[in-house]
Amino acid sequence: MPDSDPLGSARPAPGTPPAADPALPPEVDAVVARWNPQGSALLRAVPPAEAANAHPAARPAPVTLIGAADPDTILLRTELARFEPHIDLSDPLSDPAALVAPPPVALILLDAGATLGAATLDRVGRLRSGGTRILFAMNGIHAHPDWRVVFERNTELLEPVLGADPDIVPMSARLAVAARTSGDNSLLDRSGLGTLHAYLTRAVGAGGGADRMAVVTARVLADTRRRIRAQADTLRSEDSVARLRAERATLLASRDGGRAQALAALRNRLHLARVDLLHEAGARIRALNATARADVDRLARRDARDYPEELQRSVNQLTAELDDVVGRRLAELARQLEAVTGPAPEAAGDRERPRSDPPPRLAPDLEPRHRGVEDHLMIALGASAGFGLGRLVVAPLALVPALDYATVPITLLLGAGVAYWVVRARGHLADRTHLRQWVSDALVNVKAQLEQRVATALVEAESQLTDQVVRASTARVVETDRRVAELEKQLREAASRQPAQLAACERDLAVLNDAFPE
Repeated sequence: MPDSDPLGSARPAPGTPPAADPALPPEVDAVVARWNPQGSALLRAVPPAEAANAHPAARPAPVTLIGAADPDTILLRTELARFEPHIDLSDPLSDPAALVAPPPVALILLDAGATLGAATLDRVGRLRSGGTRILFAMNGIHAHPDWRVVFERNTELLEPVLGADPDIVPMSARLAVAARTSGDNSLLDRSGLGTLHAYLTRAVGAGGGADRMAVVTARVLADTRRRIRAQADTLRSEDSVARLRAERATLLASRDGGRAQALAALRNRLHLARVDLLHEAGARIRALNATARADVDRLARRDARDYPEELQRSVNQLTAELDDVVGRRLAELARQLEAVTGPAPEAAGDRERPRSDPPPRLAPDLEPRHRGVEDHLMIALGASAGFGLGRLVVAPLALVPALDYATVPITLLLGAGVAYWVVRARGHLADRTHLRQWVSDALVNVKAQLEQRVATALVEAESQLTDQVVRASTARVVETDRRVAELEKQLREAASRQPAQLAACERDLAVLNDAFPE
């Protein structure tokens, strides 16, 4: 059945034409009011034939349109011109003060998204003082979901100015265009344009006279018959039932809530994240190893003892950076998964907690280099080379008999000095080699710990994300089951109501045909 309340849940616009004696029999009037509420309102708004015959020279008063000359206003005038009886609208005026005399009827356009201001209230007051019949069209309700709040506020502002309930019609010319294009009668009713036409017809007294009344009545009855037959054809074709069945089949096809698809996507993305993060950890360890080897080559002998602490600080910094990379990658993975599964109900402990485990430690500890046979051999070789160099240096002194006694001590001193330098240089090189080997071994251990750290983070993330997928899919399964149950209920109700609804359509058509044969 059609929607009989074009204004939805908002209070009806005040000033509705009183229920005068209709031009139709009561049973026909009831059918028209049920199927075509806008047509019924129009019939009640048209002056009866007796009143028109009493004043045959009276002509409908023109309506002064007050509002902005924008595309919405042009669209409103265009759509309103399609209605019968025709309403004569003036060009839109921004300020009625430019008129020579107060107009008999004025239509003021209001914005459905904003309450009227002081300037509009002042215009309304001046028009009322001049005896103008004022109507209001609140255009654009399709674009403003909160238009009902604006409607109530405008009513509160206008009541003190008018001293009565204002005649405000919420409407949308764009909805009327969409209804005309699609042939949707219920959408035309919801647009409010028919209600506005009925208000204007009542205000200006258009459509009077027996002939004009007959034309309007015939149009309303034809529109009512068309609506009844369209509803009957819809019931016979079972289009609504087919749509319900198609929706139910679609829901049943995805009854698992997309869990399998989401889990497969989770496994694939986790595997890719594991490969990327392990490669990232290995690359950072290799870079640290190269940096450490370069540092060892430039390291002074006295700084070698403090180098493990410096390397540990570098490892700590590397671990923090890697944790940040892992966190960002897992957060991105969670966002990608949420795009597939939708938001899941938040469970206790779902919030990401910072990692509390300490960074990897360098192990084993750096031990002093063990001095072996090669160190003792270097002492002997250094002493031999030193003594040989000393004898070579003091050889010229042997030619001087007075200095011959000094050759032996000088040779010994030079030999000892060269031997000490050779042994010390050899020890420094050996210490560097020992430290370099320790750095390599320690970083291999650190790499293993970092890979384990990444794997642990991925396992924990997999557990949390799997739980998120299960919760999201469970919520969708519950919603799907609820919707399927609702559709099955609607299918049962449609099957039980269809014969009665068809009978009601045929009965209403019979009432119209008995009173007004086609």
